Amino acid sequence: MTRTLTLAQARRVAIAAQGLDRPRPDTVTMRQLTGVLDRIGLLQIDSVNVLTRAHLLPLFARLGPYDTALLDRATSKAPRRLMETWAHEATYVPSTTFPLLMWKRRNWGGMNAANLEAKHPGIFELVQGIVAEHGPLTGRELERYVDEAHAARPTGGWGWSWSGAKVALEILFDEGVLTASRRNAQFERVYDLTERVLPPKIAAEPIPDRPDAVRELVRISARAHGIGSQRCLADYFRLDLASTKQAIDELVDLGELVPVTVHGWDRPLWLAAGARIPRRTDARALLVPFDPLVFERRRLLELFGMHYRIEIYTPAYKRVHGYYVLPFLLGEHLVARVDLKHDRARGVLLVRSAFAEQPDALAAKTWPRADVVVANLAEELATMARWLGADAVEVEADARGDLATPLRLAS
Repeated sequence: MTRTLTLAQARRVAIAAQGLDRPRPDTVTMRQLTGVLDRIGLLQIDSVNVLTRAHLLPLFARLGPYDTALLDRATSKAPRRLMETWAHEATYVPSTTFPLLMWKRRNWGGMNAANLEAKHPGIFELVQGIVAEHGPLTGRELERYVDEAHAARPTGGWGWSWSGAKVALEILFDEGVLTASRRNAQFERVYDLTERVLPPKIAAEPIPDRPDAVRELVRISARAHGIGSQRCLADYFRLDLASTKQAIDELVDLGELVPVTVHGWDRPLWLAAGARIPRRTDARALLVPFDPLVFERRRLLELFGMHYRIEIYTPAYKRVHGYYVLPFLLGEHLVARVDLKHDRARGVLLVRSAFAEQPDALAAKTWPRADVVVANLAEELATMARWLGADAVEVEADARGDLATPLRLAS
């Protein structure tokens, strides 16, 4: 008989699986940081730096203020705990996960290895040899070692005007021959031979076959979701639906996934065996648009009732909530959303808009009061400001949204 959960139970399972209901430590250690990564499985990397680098914020949501040097160490110093790869976009994953993704490719139209080799004979051997001899190197540094033809940048078209050497570098990155040794201060990848970056113990192990790798990736995804649909479990590592379903069936047979139904969530769903189903949660977090809890927008709508879109690429006059909007999690609900910016020149965390979410009839029973939302949001913003090194939180005079005025008074 298939188990049935309420939508509230499913929400709490999802929050608990992401570790968002856990008390934040007074002092964050490397062990605690890597523990979060073991739980959530990945950190999406993005160049957006409105507050701080996007991959830093999911850790803040779960750990509170932490020393970002810990993450720098984990991603750039031996023993290498985290590595960059192509998973849910460009992503940091635990080093043990890296071999599971060696088969994934971006398959961008301009990254055709055969066409590039025909245009630049010997380019791959040349680039790999330069990195082997002179690496780690950025793309710009590598171009100094190649002739003008390989380093020339096209004036238009695909690939952000990448040179032949840079395209070869990216293809070798996709193929796992090269990997990111680290990101530099300009957030550029610094490439090295994968064999020199991957911890020796992991490098010595055989690369898993694709079906085995997909099954393990779905296992990680299921643990990070707690509960989810086929589409949810596939999207986490951007897997195809067919191989995800095969992996789901295998994990069901192994007793690691349990088919469930959820009132109000009308899709086939699976619960990770052993997933916690808390009776209540005391979560409080600002969630960056790239946070794993909000990756899959349909899941977010069905589970939390929030229709959420990132509006960075939307013309300003068409934006509904703002440029860089973070949902605010309180208890088991997403109760507000705020458009934030770190004004580094003035040393303030700016609130450009603040909107309250409206609960449906069922959610209203456990929805926090408006004054509780404002007080908790103000406190979380103050905590974020201190972590960012900002001196104050400032709600702009023309800030939009029904929470702007009460938040200004509370700040």
